[in-house]
Formats: sequence, C-alpha cells, structure tokens
Amino acid sequence: MLRIVGDWLRTQVKKAPDREQLPPLVSADGVVDSRLCGLVDSVQSGWFLQNSGELLKGFPVTAADVVLDVGCGEGGATMFVARCGAHVIFSDTDADKVAQLSKKVASSPARSWQALVCNTSPLPLADGCASRIIATEMLEHVDDPAQVLAELVRVGQPGALYLLTVPDPVGESLQQQLAPASHFEKPNHIHVFERSAFAGMVIDAGLLIERRDAYSFYWSMWMSLYWACGIEQDGATLDQIKAPYPPLLNEWAKTWHQLISMPEGFKVKAVLDSFMPKSQIIIARKPI
Repeated sequence: MLRIVGDWLRTQVKKAPDREQLPPLVSADGVVDSRLCGLVDSVQSGWFLQNSGELLKGFPVTAADVVLDVGCGEGGATMFVARCGAHVIFSDTDADKVAQLSKKVASSPARSWQALVCNTSPLPLADGCASRIIATEMLEHVDDPAQVLAELVRVGQPGALYLLTVPDPVGESLQQQLAPASHFEKPNHIHVFERSAFAGMVIDAGLLIERRDAYSFYWSMWMSLYWACGIEQDGATLDQIKAPYPPLLNEWAKTWHQLISMPEGFKVKAVLDSFMPKSQIIIARKPI
C-alpha cells in the first residue's frame, strides 16, 4: 500500500494536462477531482506552459532540443516535450510504464524518441547527448543521489539545462510525523534533502544554479489528510489513491479549487506554497 501511495504522489508532478483525455474538473454533483485540482495548481505555479513551450517557467523546450526524462513515470514531462516537437529520451525501471508511454509518444509530434528500461546509474547514453535533462521526484528514491547526478551531468552537453525536483524538507517533516515509518524506507523516500544540502549537491556535481523555488502546499495538505483518513479499517487495507476518494479529500480539493479560482487567491497560494511546500525545485545549467 505504501508503495502505491509513494508512486501515486510522485507521478502527480509527472502528469501534464491533456484536455482531450481528462474528465471534467468538477463533476455533475459538484465533486472536485483531487488530481485535476493538483494539475490546475501546478499550472498556476508555472508548470506545463504550452503557449511559451516551458515545462516549467525558466525551462523552455524547442523542437531543436534533445530531452532526457529520467524516472519518467507516467510521462507527463515526456509528453509535454514531445508535443514541443523535441527528440525525447525517457527512462524508468518500470517496463510496463515505459511500454505504455512509448505508445503515446509514438503518436505525438516528437521528431524522434528513445525508450529505456534501466537504472539511472549508469545510463546507456553517450557523453553530452542531451540539451535538456529532467529528473523530477526521483533522487529521493535512489541509493546514491550524487552518483546519479554525476551521470546526468555526464550525458548533458555543454550549456545543457537541468530541471531537478525533490520533496521539500518542510513537507517531509510533516509526513514523517503522520505517515507509517515504511513510507520513508525502500522503495519509498530514503533521502530527505535539506534545501542547502540539495543546492550543494547540485553545485558539487558541476552545475550552475539558475533558479530555486518550492511549491504545492496543496499536495502537502492532501497527503496529511490522506493519513488522517486511515489506511486500514476493520483490518482491511483501503486503497484510497484511486477515485472515488474519501469525502475529506474531496472537500479539501473543493476548498483549494475555490481558493485558487478567486482573483486574489494566487496571493494566498503563494504564501502557503512558501510556508509548507511539497517539492523544491532547482533549474541549473552545465557550464559551457
């Protein structure tokens, strides 16, 4: 169950909005979908900016780019850059996810693509092959994050841009007080990165940091309420990750959607995102 929880939450950042496939955000009976509310929240935080071709504000992708997405999961980032027409390389240790994503990429506008089922260290790729490297919510799962970062630096060309995210220590501290201990054991989160340590690790890998940020109070609270709902009832495990969600989570999604839909709601969101974010972000560049 905890693996399901960790994987599901990790993939939320990896799911780009696809208006042709997503159900309505608000159902006919007024229920707000938790995942779709999270995607709206992400867009307001600067993710998936289709008009400007930025996966995240400050991380532009063009058709001329070769983009590597490691730990691609369900492939939101991969599909975004594919729709930008880039050559995309995506990797994951989950063969089923890579196979499913391959089918989607094959029918996308990507100029070419390569699917890899592999561990990130090492990668079966040539030195300096990618101009954009994406590693979202995966470094906290690996045994040696510094080694993985070194491998990502190896495959980046001079001047390559990196988008790196890991859970924020504030949000993780909250989860450590609420979640079962196994949530912070393999194969879940085995590293908690303090902000200065995360930045130091990126710098030690030889990258120049261009932007640091944090976001998603929404998901920090969602997971806290998830644990409050309980993962067992009458001795039976509840799979609360798949809709329909417990009423408490539906109410939270509805409340947050109402807030971020208000003209001044973004101000409150920005304050809360900085207060207790789920994730921290670094955009960095490999020196030329």
